[in-house]
Amino acid sequence: MTKIMFVCHGNICRSPMAEFVMKKIVKEAGAQKEFFIASSATHTDEIWNGIGSPIYPAAARELERHAVHYDGRRATLLKKTDYDLYDYIIAMDTENIRYIEKITGHRGGKIHLLTEYLGETRSVADPWYTGDFSKAYSDIEKGCNAFFKTLKETKND
Repeated sequence: MTKIMFVCHGNICRSPMAEFVMKKIVKEAGAQKEFFIASSATHTDEIWNGIGSPIYPAAARELERHAVHYDGRRATLLKKTDYDLYDYIIAMDTENIRYIEKITGHRGGKIHLLTEYLGETRSVADPWYTGDFSKAYSDIEKGCNAFFKTLKETKND
């Protein structure tokens, strides 16, 4: 089973969008039994007294607009042990990568930027600041499709 963790700053916009977009891609390919997909935050901004905030409403609306099912999940914090539990830790931006490395104590290896799979090195812009949830969704969907294609090609080698 391939285990994937998507990560962003607060785990209420980009990383949960990526989690549920990837789950949809995997399901449509009939491969859901081959994957475990989750998401988490590098910061506790959206976690209060141990309880995480739900997906940000505008991010939820964008998922709904694209018929992407999401459950009632709440923000969770990336843990040091996640590095050993997951095969891929996929960040939305380079700042996320720095914090992932700090939290897990590891550099490189399993840690990747989502846009790497598009042959790019740019960040998925944070819609919390840009307000452009449609652009974030588009980048995430393209990145997840390219990532899934890479995983299938790697598996077939």
